[in-house]
Amino acid sequence: MADLLTGGQDLLTEDGTRLADDGPDETADGVTADGPEPEEMYASGPEVEVELRPQRRLRLWQLAPIVALAAGGSLMFAFPLAFDFGDSGAVIAMLGLLICSCAAGWGMMAARRVGYTWPGLPARGSGRRPDWRVAVAYVLLVVVVAVLAVWRVARLR
Repeated sequence: MADLLTGGQDLLTEDGTRLADDGPDETADGVTADGPEPEEMYASGPEVEVELRPQRRLRLWQLAPIVALAAGGSLMFAFPLAFDFGDSGAVIAMLGLLICSCAAGWGMMAARRVGYTWPGLPARGSGRRPDWRVAVAYVLLVVVVAVLAVWRVARLR
């Protein structure tokens, strides 16, 4: 290989001595010991494993817009029901209900993204199937709340 690179000529320094190849001249079994010994590596104590990823939890900047939308939507839903707003009260109440529902959905998606689950449902990625009775109970709860809200707003007219 050196013959191919140098054209078959030995490379010489200015004083006429032959240049050495890169790397050590002699190696035992082709391996060199260039690192510290195992005892030297762990002289400061036992090896410690540290989790590099941050903890998965909801931060304030994630919660603030969700809470603000939920509060605004619930106030928009509650005030037309409590006070007489005329003919526009039902529209404002339904808009408030829609905004509050969107905030609830947004909050559930954010919580699911960081690993939180609803009580009774398996964690994301666990491979377990949810119990159908728990899923039906959650669906019935949402349907009952939606029917009561629409019924209350419909009574405004």
